[in-house]
Amino acid sequence: MPTTPTSANTTTYSAGEYAGAEDDAVIEAMPVLPASDWPEPPADVDPRSLVWAETVPGGGYTHKVLARGSTLRLTDVHGDACAHVLLYNADQPWERLNVADTVKVLWQAYLGEGHLLLSDQGRVLASIVADTSARHDALCGTSTLTRNTERYGDGSPHGPTPAGRPLFTLAAAKHGLSARDIPPSLSFFKGVRVEPDGRLRFTGSAGAGRSVTLRAELPLIVLIANVPHPLDPRPNYTCSALEVLAWRDEPTGPGDPVWSATPEGRRAFLNTVEYAQARGIA
Repeated sequence: MPTTPTSANTTTYSAGEYAGAEDDAVIEAMPVLPASDWPEPPADVDPRSLVWAETVPGGGYTHKVLARGSTLRLTDVHGDACAHVLLYNADQPWERLNVADTVKVLWQAYLGEGHLLLSDQGRVLASIVADTSARHDALCGTSTLTRNTERYGDGSPHGPTPAGRPLFTLAAAKHGLSARDIPPSLSFFKGVRVEPDGRLRFTGSAGAGRSVTLRAELPLIVLIANVPHPLDPRPNYTCSALEVLAWRDEPTGPGDPVWSATPEGRRAFLNTVEYAQARGIA
């Protein structure tokens, strides 16, 4: 179950919009059960295949175990979500997202359609199959307790301005993991670019309704913290709702263009399939 901050008014995108409606904010944070009851499933998806459907408010977190081949779509509902994401091999969670390899093996620091999210074992944990945002970040990670306390006066997970790392710690504990198991994360819907002099430039959001779609290439533990990006220059804690939908699907196969887009990517997919076949989950 996701956990929401004590005060919804201090963490949502528009305090006035939620004034006096904290009960509604709590209900909004609950996943829809069964997921097939989600009121507006994607047009190209059979509602019966949905396995995860919820809206995560600003300052909230969520988590789920997804089967190999599942499709996960994240949507920035109002234009100010920032989805910090961690991925683990659900069968052997010591294998996890390696942001450094995700950037360097594929020779690309800017996430987008066709990008592979690699583990520390040279396998593909997930692939990005669609992206209408193009405002993501693989360089900065998420916010910390110390930094949020300095900026906003509090960074604790149940306080008014929670940081991403403490929320990841809570989510990880639901899967038998601890703070030592939390590596650097990826951020979706808030962009960062490297300037010629090496400085990082925050490019913000692409706007409301933008989405990014991932495909699980192995069984995954997915952890998501929806909190402001650490480089967001605005003085107030600003983060709006994130829609999370997932449904049963098929993993990437050799006929998919992303499979052979690069020699490094092809090798990572071959490593992934060999592992899945040996474990009987191909």
